[in-house]
Parts: sequence; structure tokens; C-alpha cells
Amino acid sequence: MLSDEAHGVIKAYGAWGQKKMYGKEFEGVVRSTVLVDPKGVVRAVWPKASAKGHAAEVLATLQELAA
Repeated sequence: MLSDEAHGVIKAYGAWGQKKMYGKEFEGVVRSTVLVDPKGVVRAVWPKASAKGHAAEVLATLQELAA
């Protein structure tokens, strides 16, 4: 769990930005997934991740990296 009031970490990962809903633009969290290995190396990024089928996609990537 991370408290990030200044949005420094979320911006570094590219998960904070412009969004549009019902014709209004605002800044907010862009749903995305970042796969970080135990050494802290970013191994995969899914910007603007969609919930449908995403877990299976992440699992497949994990299996590929473990092989």
C-alpha cells in the first residue's frame, strides 16, 4: 500500500493523466498495470488496461517470463 498525495509515483508510472467522461475533461488515475519483478525492474506495462480478459493476459505474461 502506498500513499501518494503529490502523485509523484503514479505520474512516474504514467498512470495519472487527462481523462474524459460525459464530455468533461479532468485529471485522474488512468487504469493501467505495471509488472515489476522482485529486483524492481519493470518487466511489462499495460497502459489503459481493460478489465475484461486482463487478468488472463497478465498471467500469460508472468508464465512467459518464468519460462
